[in-house]
Amino acid sequence: MCGIVGYVGSKEAAPVLLEGLHRLEYRGYDSAGVALVNKGRLKITKAAVRVNELRNLVGTDAPSTIGIAHTRWATHGPATDANAHPHTDADSRIVLVHNGIVENYEDLKAQLLEAGAQFKSETDTEVLAHLVGSCYLDGISLEEAVRTALRRVEGTYGLVVMDPRKPEELVVARNGSPIVLGVGDGEMFVASDVAALVRHTQRVVFLDDGEMAVVRAGDFRTFTLDASSTTKEPTLVDASDDEYQLGTFPDFFSKELHEQPAAVDRALRGRLDEQFATVRLGGIGLDPHELRTIQRVKFLGCGTSYYAGMVGANLVEELARIPADAEPASEFRYRNPVVDPDCLYVAISQSGETLDTLAAITELKRKGGKVMGAVNVIGSAIARECGSGVFLHSGPEVSVASTKAFTNMMVSFAMLGLMLGRVRDLSVASGKRMVTGLRALPGQITEILQQSAAVEQVAAQYAGSSHMFYIGRNRCWPIAREGALKLKEISYIHAEAYQAGELKHGPLALIDETCPSVIVIPDDELLAKNISSIEQIKARGGAVIAITNTTLPEGLCDAVITVPKSEPELDPVLLNIPLQLFAYHVATKLGRDIDKPRNLAKSVTVE
Repeated sequence: MCGIVGYVGSKEAAPVLLEGLHRLEYRGYDSAGVALVNKGRLKITKAAVRVNELRNLVGTDAPSTIGIAHTRWATHGPATDANAHPHTDADSRIVLVHNGIVENYEDLKAQLLEAGAQFKSETDTEVLAHLVGSCYLDGISLEEAVRTALRRVEGTYGLVVMDPRKPEELVVARNGSPIVLGVGDGEMFVASDVAALVRHTQRVVFLDDGEMAVVRAGDFRTFTLDASSTTKEPTLVDASDDEYQLGTFPDFFSKELHEQPAAVDRALRGRLDEQFATVRLGGIGLDPHELRTIQRVKFLGCGTSYYAGMVGANLVEELARIPADAEPASEFRYRNPVVDPDCLYVAISQSGETLDTLAAITELKRKGGKVMGAVNVIGSAIARECGSGVFLHSGPEVSVASTKAFTNMMVSFAMLGLMLGRVRDLSVASGKRMVTGLRALPGQITEILQQSAAVEQVAAQYAGSSHMFYIGRNRCWPIAREGALKLKEISYIHAEAYQAGELKHGPLALIDETCPSVIVIPDDELLAKNISSIEQIKARGGAVIAITNTTLPEGLCDAVITVPKSEPELDPVLLNIPLQLFAYHVATKLGRDIDKPRNLAKSVTVE
């Protein structure tokens, strides 16, 4: 969500900070700010503006070699200049930026008000600034003041603190909100995401929850809240600056949508086992005997990741004949779940930092659950917390609305289902059929993407709709849900997804000539029933857009988008691509800000 950038070194800090904020714009934000120190003088520039506008406000009159910067996604108080970060204490002795939520900020604020503090904003972050300032007494170091303050804080934080009188160090802390250090040559960087760092360095250090750091130009030191030293060695991130560039594409959504053939190829590379008709997923860390002890699989995720988990549950049940289901991680963490020691829990997150999913993992591990991750960011909190799992290999995903990560999640879960099936009763013939189907996916996705112009024509016809239904059955029910989500996310058109069999139990009341339905209709054993559902919609004057891999009766639908045939279990992977294209072209026709949809953020690290 919010973005943090910090710098200390020999370069001019402002361009580094502003470029870093630009790289983090995809996370979603509504205001931005920068704090710079020049000859002991603090200059703060912040406003409810975009980063490009902030760049003009900062100007060039405050050269500095240290600074911190922030993009804010509003939680406490609206998007105003006063609520933008950075924030200071009363005397501007310290200045800080903060991601996360201070849950006990009202109690802390009351105590600070009683002690005479005066507040200029409505944020929990300013409370944090005053709290650190109140602990920053003569003879106490900045790191000690931050440690003392944080021991009174309940909630989540990614935090960078600076003292204008000591322009050689930054104090950093993390609890539930990502912070990564970038190690350069005589310079150090701090950020909430490696996207802000890869232009300068690929050597990074991920802080763990409850960990702090003091960062200077030439070194860094890490420790816990009780001042115990920790040992951190820089690791290399598998990402380059070029991957965060648009190239010839108009936006990142389109770029990432068209990167899907290559992304799927990466996910499959080295994992398909032709000889034994299975796959190798070494990151799971379970041998065949341990895999056979799994009696159930539960997928946990939020939003798109949850829908990918629904697809995964279907795949595991079909291929391995193991009971499987999916649940929103945000609900799981609060309902006091029964944790089954014979169940494999799969925690899904593109960023690897989703707070609700991370909290679910913590609860599962506390109760002895067996958890693996499915993430797209090596070194992320979920990857570290799980310790085992499947790396998605999607490559950096910048657009807020996910495309290639969702596709690679489904492909990864097809491989998981195949692996679990082959240690049980799935035949060699069925295994070979699945391996062949998986290998064909990149080329088939390329074929679908070549139909973009045809999908654009359909999108132009229905872009003026106020409401749409998305319909699917069984394997394609989660695909309908994901398609509706994509349309809502980037076009702002209201869309609801329903199982085809549920139409007659209520939703048909809303069908008329103003409400088109997008129906995902594979060539399977339920084809006749899906055609019956289309006829029910048509009988009530509703338009139908069919996404299919078969030939439908002529004149049945108002528009048909056809994809290549795959193995039945893999149909959802291919049938999803036209839904992405459709949402994109509708949003384009409506002039939406596709990469940064309103009110949304890429990495959701707050409740």
